[in-house]
Amino acid sequence: MDSTKAGFADNTTPERATDAPSEHRPLSEDRLARDAEAVGGGLPETEVLEPGTSAIPEEELDRITQDIIAALKTVYDPEIPVDIYELGLIYRVDIEDDRSIRVDMTLTAPGCPVAGEMPGWVENAIGTVEGVGAVLVNMVFDPPWDPSRMSDEARVALDMF
Repeated sequence: MDSTKAGFADNTTPERATDAPSEHRPLSEDRLARDAEAVGGGLPETEVLEPGTSAIPEEELDRITQDIIAALKTVYDPEIPVDIYELGLIYRVDIEDDRSIRVDMTLTAPGCPVAGEMPGWVENAIGTVEGVGAVLVNMVFDPPWDPSRMSDEARVALDMF
């Protein structure tokens, strides 16, 4: 099956794979563990797999998920000293059975000076993860980003408590 999706969205839990971004929920301290545990869900409504069935072994999905999150945490908005993952700019990451990756992300503002460059930075960062295929980054602005999407870690870094 080449269209089965395993994914995580909103930095917290997997969601059904759709074209619409999902609502963001603030990160908790165990966000990386939850993201890694959650991979394997998120199948489209039209496809049904037996629980635990995937073209990519679960341990490999866990490793890829953790590595993608680590890669996203290396990309920074140049005007804000916090990575894009903690800022809540990543709305969805889908890992396809063929190991291609689709990312829905946003910017802090549509007129961001690096709007044309940041998707390439994200693509390059994820492209360094061992075992991933092609990376497609889709820029979305609905729902618009706001500071409530930031993790507690980002709030501390920006002294917003």
